[in-house]
Amino acid sequence: MKTALVFPGQGAQTPGMGRELFEQGGKAKELFEQANEILGFQLTDIMFEGSSEDLTETRYAQPSIFVHSVAVAMQNGYRPDAVAGHSLGEFSALVVAGVLSFDAGLRLVQERALAMQMACETEPGGMAAVLGLEDALVEEVCQGITSLVVIPANYNCPGQLVISGSHAGIEEACVRLKEAGARRALPLKVGGAFHSPLMEPARQRLESAIRATDFAAPLCPVYQNVVARAVTHTEEIRLNLIAQLTGPVRWTQSIQAMANDGIERFIEAGPGNVLQGLIRKIVPESAA
Repeated sequence: MKTALVFPGQGAQTPGMGRELFEQGGKAKELFEQANEILGFQLTDIMFEGSSEDLTETRYAQPSIFVHSVAVAMQNGYRPDAVAGHSLGEFSALVVAGVLSFDAGLRLVQERALAMQMACETEPGGMAAVLGLEDALVEEVCQGITSLVVIPANYNCPGQLVISGSHAGIEEACVRLKEAGARRALPLKVGGAFHSPLMEPARQRLESAIRATDFAAPLCPVYQNVVARAVTHTEEIRLNLIAQLTGPVRWTQSIQAMANDGIERFIEAGPGNVLQGLIRKIVPESAA
């Protein structure tokens, strides 16, 4: 049975995350200790002892989820036939696929978190979850709002799409989407307009770091967010990763592409099981 490993993004963090994994010792403990050294602070203290408020901060949330996800995959010795990650999770996927070293991946995630935090402060915005509408109709509504920034950002599963943009754009879109028949159009508690043009300052900063990082050929196909298909060429992986901060997360399309390419089982590596729930809605016939 062809198996894919999938990795969660920001929002999967929970207080105490990773403690049991750390206490198992082995490769996981080694990675946690390495992360503390690379980052220059005790990430494990924040993961194991920090409050949910601490872990919600982008600068802590992103490295915590990344380290936890890679540690789960390495501790279990998974050898997947394909990998994919939701937004931040793409960095975990690239480490497990052998494209990035753990050190390089963590440094990029740290830079990403800081760049996104800065972009949130200079280009304020938000996101909203839209439930119960066809993707095409959400796209049409967003395209009709030409004077404000608002775009589809996360294609999570059929009937669940997250939009992103300026506060005014989100507000206007939520009104129009409800009028169009959305069951809900609900602003989310996030720090900024992720995966939208408002993340351009962060994209530019992260691009410099990505271009300065060594990328190796992947050990298995990587299904990347912005193109939603298998990518095996190193330079294309790099370019797609650069485009990711301002481009949409095509998760629905990525999982459909994996299923079409013969993937029958999906294993989620990281805190929580949000992706498993989405995958069951995208490809109900798949094995968990």
